Amino acid sequence: MTGPTKDRADRGDRLPFEPQQSSAANGDETKPLRRRLLIAGLLMIAVYTGGTLGYFVLGGGRWRLADCAYMTVISLTTVGYGEVLKGLDTIPYARLFTSLLLVSGAGIALYSISVLTTFLVEGEFLHIRRRRKMRKAIDRLHDHIVVCGAGKTGSHLIRELSDSRWPFVVIEQSDERIHRFEERGDVQYIQGDATDDAVLEQAGIRRAYGVIAALAQDKDNLYVVLTARTMNSKLRIVSKAIDPRAASKLQVAGADSVVRVNQIGGLRLASEMIRPEVVGFLDNLVRERDKRLRFEEVTVPPGSSLIGKPLAETDIRKERNLLIVAATEQGDPDYTYSPGPSYVLRENMTLILLGETESVARFRKSIGD
Repeated sequence: MTGPTKDRADRGDRLPFEPQQSSAANGDETKPLRRRLLIAGLLMIAVYTGGTLGYFVLGGGRWRLADCAYMTVISLTTVGYGEVLKGLDTIPYARLFTSLLLVSGAGIALYSISVLTTFLVEGEFLHIRRRRKMRKAIDRLHDHIVVCGAGKTGSHLIRELSDSRWPFVVIEQSDERIHRFEERGDVQYIQGDATDDAVLEQAGIRRAYGVIAALAQDKDNLYVVLTARTMNSKLRIVSKAIDPRAASKLQVAGADSVVRVNQIGGLRLASEMIRPEVVGFLDNLVRERDKRLRFEEVTVPPGSSLIGKPLAETDIRKERNLLIVAATEQGDPDYTYSPGPSYVLRENMTLILLGETESVARFRKSIGD
């Protein structure tokens, strides 16, 4: 038997299916700074508007609104052009108004500058702190998945990995996509080129369980597969392929499985036509955000208390509310579908389950203890 089942058996089923803790600080950290910056901007607009209208009212309409606005600008910027409004000195309280405008404008200008400086300095500091915190979290990861590319295909698989509670790291170059990760705050990522050996090293490729190559170009995915296989021979590697001719090359390079996206799309279109209820059922599994029902696989590790027991004597169905859809033994390409109560569990047997991801995670952890 090949693929993840064999790899997990070789590793003693040590995959940590615990909820992924985000290392990226939420974008909410900068909210107070942004609020202060908005207030400063509104105060500046208010003082300029108030100064312009104040001069216009004091002049009783003798000065154009544009001239009043110009007088406000040169007063607040203290350029020293003098009184450009003719007869300003003859109007009662006009110079008092100018003095108050200067004092209030100077105070608001200083406040705005200080807020802007704080926003730039602290914003950059928070950004650096988030990156350092994330770097430490990535360095602590083991048996995680490295996702190369967060484009049209990668974005969907990232969501599925997150819903399935898999620990993972995303490698992405796009500033726009990285910014989305920063706003979400629940994705660990490295900004860089996934075809670069150093970037793969930063993602913990030597400690990883698997790699998914989901870049836009087949040649880039081929390079990722070849490099990843060279750096870690035990990896489970899955690659996307656009050109059907690239699939065989990716497998020769070291991919355990290749997903032909166009072929998958064609099969989905056919299924929507001839078996819509089946497709609807499978779609509902993904869309149920509260329950997060999934088909999962669990390997019975050596030393597990389940070994030698028939299904009727386990708590898989009644206590854990998990449905065993199929089972297969190590090295056997065939599956036993819907095994009955007398079906005996054996070491390194893989069970295909249907249930909530949290229940599967607890079950996997319990049989590994």
